[in-house]
Amino acid sequence: MAAKGAAPAVALSSGHRMPAVGLGVWRMEKPAIRTLILSALRIGYRHLDCAADYQNEAEVGDALAEAFQTGLVKREDLFITTKLWNSDHGHVIEACKDSLKKLQLDYLDLYLVHFPVATRHTGVGTTSSALGDDGVLDIDTTISLETTWHAMEELVSMGLVRSIGISYSCSNYDIFLTRDCLAYAKIKPAVNQIETHPYFQRDSLVKFCQKHGICVTAHTPLGGSTANTEWFGSVSCLDDPVIKSLAEKYGKTPAQLVLRWGLQRNTVVIPKTSKVERLQENFEVFDFEISSEDMEKIKAIDRNYRTNQPAKFWGIDLYA
Repeated sequence: MAAKGAAPAVALSSGHRMPAVGLGVWRMEKPAIRTLILSALRIGYRHLDCAADYQNEAEVGDALAEAFQTGLVKREDLFITTKLWNSDHGHVIEACKDSLKKLQLDYLDLYLVHFPVATRHTGVGTTSSALGDDGVLDIDTTISLETTWHAMEELVSMGLVRSIGISYSCSNYDIFLTRDCLAYAKIKPAVNQIETHPYFQRDSLVKFCQKHGICVTAHTPLGGSTANTEWFGSVSCLDDPVIKSLAEKYGKTPAQLVLRWGLQRNTVVIPKTSKVERLQENFEVFDFEISSEDMEKIKAIDRNYRTNQPAKFWGIDLYA
């Protein structure tokens, strides 16, 4: 088990290590970011998951700067992830530098291709969906994923990024896109960040990635949590009778049980919360272990149920 106040770290193919539990900043309200991030760092979080599309990198950067200036943490203690947005696939270096400026950092620990699609460029750091006059997403067919990936590799050579990865959660071709990336990559993806939770376990993709040395990060590890239910109308796995029963057995909350399940699948989990009290709860997952029998019980409740539906906002169905 990890020492109190610290999360264990997983080794990446890049040679770096990533804390197994992180804090996702998606949908964090800007005024609350400072308090949430500083509170998380005091609890022991050392892994923050950001994205240009979340439109709060500057606020995260202010909180990090305060944490460094006050001696709460050192830069080398943290693992900071952010992501390349669709409209910047043809401007990878500029987009990365823009994120670094907002985050007030000299380098990123991990930079991800947020979605496997290039759209019309609308200006570096401008992350609104690029819809055409017909209301359909304006895909840039001149930029291949291979071209984007080689630009990502250049960031590593420049010292701007330590590890690079993919976030291919929005396509039915998850394994095939990942396989293709492995085929043309000079630097293979260290991480694939996907949606996975007890209702959407994706064993084939998880095992494929792990077999090929790609760490899987679960960006929606609690499934249809309150935030997702409000956003997408999702059914929550936290209300499942099996999850509730097992949580009671182990003396944990349903959220803690589900996060522990994710860790025991050898995935990294980055739960999101806007409540300080939940930060502590989500971090207290290293003092128990789910039995093999109970892991099988959770495996049996898989519904192949996806909660994130970005196509709803893009005007194009990437699941079709």
